[in-house]
Amino acid sequence: MTISTITPELDGLKGRLKSTWMAGDYDQFSRYMENNTREFYDHLTVYPGCEMLDVACGSGGLALLAARDGINVTGVDIAANSVARATARARAHGLDARFVEGDAEALPFADASFDLITSLIGAMFAPRPDAVAGELLRVCCPGGTIAMANWTPQGFVGQMFKAISRFIAPAGMPAPVLWGDEATARERFSSGVADLSLTRRNFYFDYPFSPAEVVEFFRLYYGPTQRAFSTLGEQDREALRMELEALWSSHNLAGGRLTIVPAEYLEVIAIRA
Repeated sequence: MTISTITPELDGLKGRLKSTWMAGDYDQFSRYMENNTREFYDHLTVYPGCEMLDVACGSGGLALLAARDGINVTGVDIAANSVARATARARAHGLDARFVEGDAEALPFADASFDLITSLIGAMFAPRPDAVAGELLRVCCPGGTIAMANWTPQGFVGQMFKAISRFIAPAGMPAPVLWGDEATARERFSSGVADLSLTRRNFYFDYPFSPAEVVEFFRLYYGPTQRAFSTLGEQDREALRMELEALWSSHNLAGGRLTIVPAEYLEVIAIRA
């Protein structure tokens, strides 16, 4: 796929997105997602000798699972600090996994390079979804698999993003949660795909602390939440904090000082034509 010329406006947007994902500490944040990462991985058909690419890999949680199974895996992410952390984790565990910095809209790989391409709550945040879909298809081998997990608009995270968007101006890009809308996902993979299956599943946020502490945890470690709070004045920060605490509390399945919240995502499995 040939990527169109990057305009100054798009270049500025990409710069802001990169800064957002480099804020906080995604590695610390992602450690509480490991059980869900394993569940997503277990749904995939992975075989020895498979060439796998994890797009928007964060600090490498999914890619490292594959590397432990002897899969030839590469991770790519826009955030340089996440790439560095993933590389350090692979080295510390003696795992053969490669991590590179790159853009989901312009993947730095040759056509038909991978048998399996994954993106667990990652590529959905790139500003040009059609470019993302085109790139995923381009680097996938014929007959290969593209597997994504994307938050749905109506799910818990969709509601959380909606709450945050009332306090900060939109970024000038399609809502990322549209990747979790079935009709939209079908449209984005309407060509170049031999088969497409869409399944709604639940991700479980599971924290050993209260909803109020979860909001603070997100503010400290999750880039988008940290940046949202940092752009607001004191009054709006407090209003956002109260709204997020109420949202987490109202969806909490646990009691006391525990927080367990189901968050719906759309599992997208596309077979390359």
